[in-house]
Amino acid sequence: MTSPAVDPAPETPRTAPAPAPAPRVPATPSAPVRRITGAVWVALGIVYVVWGSTYLGIRIVVETMPPFLSAGTRFVTAGLLLAGIIAWRRGPEALKVTRRELGSAVLVGLLLILGGNGLVVLAETSIPSGLAALLISVVPAWVVLLKATSGQRPTAGGLAGVLLGLAGLAVLTLPGLSGEVRTSGVLLVVVATLLWSVGSFSSARLPMPKDPFTASAYEMIAGGLGGLLVGLVRGEQRGLDLAAISGRSWVALAGLIVFGSLIAFTAYAWLLQAAPLSLVATYAYVNPVVAVALGALVLNEALTWSIVLGGAIVVGGVWLIVSTERRG
Repeated sequence: MTSPAVDPAPETPRTAPAPAPAPRVPATPSAPVRRITGAVWVALGIVYVVWGSTYLGIRIVVETMPPFLSAGTRFVTAGLLLAGIIAWRRGPEALKVTRRELGSAVLVGLLLILGGNGLVVLAETSIPSGLAALLISVVPAWVVLLKATSGQRPTAGGLAGVLLGLAGLAVLTLPGLSGEVRTSGVLLVVVATLLWSVGSFSSARLPMPKDPFTASAYEMIAGGLGGLLVGLVRGEQRGLDLAAISGRSWVALAGLIVFGSLIAFTAYAWLLQAAPLSLVATYAYVNPVVAVALGALVLNEALTWSIVLGGAIVVGGVWLIVSTERRG
């Protein structure tokens, strides 16, 4: 999945981002006051725009590239680059993990990257990028429900946000039901949001690598390898002609690797340590707006009444969840 998913519970230290899994940051009993500097706004702008644009990038990639092979290539490359940077800056010891930590990172990577992101890439072969982004933004609602099953009662605002998010999801599915877009693509994204939510929910409860960058490198590599395997099983390599892949698809793939999976991820990881969490969490309802705007401007994707109305309802629900659950 390409849009970061908010884990709205205050006691959960990990947030999972779309283009790359988000770092696992230890929760502290009383967080220090964090100043909002110019650097914070620059980093936040990068997360807003770059992660919001990943849906557009995916849509352009799958114009001439097979979905799972392209997604797998993206994350394996990004994961190896991140691992290389970690080894260069901190030494090879920074990549050492226990067997249990590695197993947890692999599981979370398969849920987030293969299940969450991979299904979104496949779905974008048949639905607009803006619609995919809006459907994905309902992830925080699923996370609240998952936490409720573990005995963590949601706040009144969080529950209202869940109901709004599900209502918006229902409105967003109307284009598929009416035949304007393929219902299968809509359902793929819904399944992707569930898998991403399970991965986000599980990552805070598993023995993950202590270093968030190391954890994300292993997650991306594991999820990317899973994507390559699924692509081969689906036969995406048959008839694949690299010469037939358009230049803009190659540029979009490179952009997803460098900007979506490395630069924006690094900015987000820094924000978690340098900025108020309530401010950082605003990406969850800004990214879909950016994605819809870019899809309409660059690819001339239609803005139907159901997309506008459903998107507004979902974004409103996410705002309620983020603004109330994180203060609880």
